[in-house]
Amino acid sequence: MSDVSVHVVDLTRKFGDFTAVDRVSFDVYDGEIFGFLGANGAGKTTTIRMLCGLLLPTSGEAFVEGYDVYSQTMEIKRNIGYMSQKFSLYNDLLVRENLEFFTGVYGLQSASQKQAFERAADQYGLAPFMNRMTHDLPLGWKQRLALTCSILHEPQILFLDEPTSGVDPISRREFWQTIYDLSSQGTTVFVTTHFMDEAEYCNRLSIMYQGGIIAIGAPQELKQEYHKETIQDVFIHLVKETE
Repeated sequence: MSDVSVHVVDLTRKFGDFTAVDRVSFDVYDGEIFGFLGANGAGKTTTIRMLCGLLLPTSGEAFVEGYDVYSQTMEIKRNIGYMSQKFSLYNDLLVRENLEFFTGVYGLQSASQKQAFERAADQYGLAPFMNRMTHDLPLGWKQRLALTCSILHEPQILFLDEPTSGVDPISRREFWQTIYDLSSQGTTVFVTTHFMDEAEYCNRLSIMYQGGIIAIGAPQELKQEYHKETIQDVFIHLVKETE
């Protein structure tokens, strides 16, 4: 069994009387592509924000790379990559300036910064865009820049919150190839999505509904268990059962 990157037990988050995340429990293993599948409002983003140290839980426990989400949020932030739904880019900066900003945020020294820039230019094809305004980039390239900014410091675990929303099919396919490449190099990737076809690309996935996890497992295992052809069919079946 691989080592555990993320360990979660009965994690809960309430906003007043509303329970956004309801006692979820799961483990994510080193080098795994782990998916959170669910409709908008299912609790995916709230869960990921708690794991990234951006939102304190109401109850339960969670550890990310061994760090406690209650008391070690700064250590978590230094050791993860996080790409939010809105890409977290500064549109009024040049592409180069966005990269410079994030190397500073992650505390990279000049030698490491140079290596990070070279990797961004070569591996992710950003060299022709370095002196372009970020707001002028096509959406697919903004996505690529946002991903690059989140991995400049080469984190062991990467959190991606609905990273392909709004991008074209070709950009989505290329993005997932990058995820596979990162996983093959040992990076753990935790990705939330509401696209049923993307769930098929994960090593394992959890299906969320109304704040809770209603199924968890490898996509093929889930399809076999519920005798369905696609993850979408599994999802619809489980939601109907839950209701």
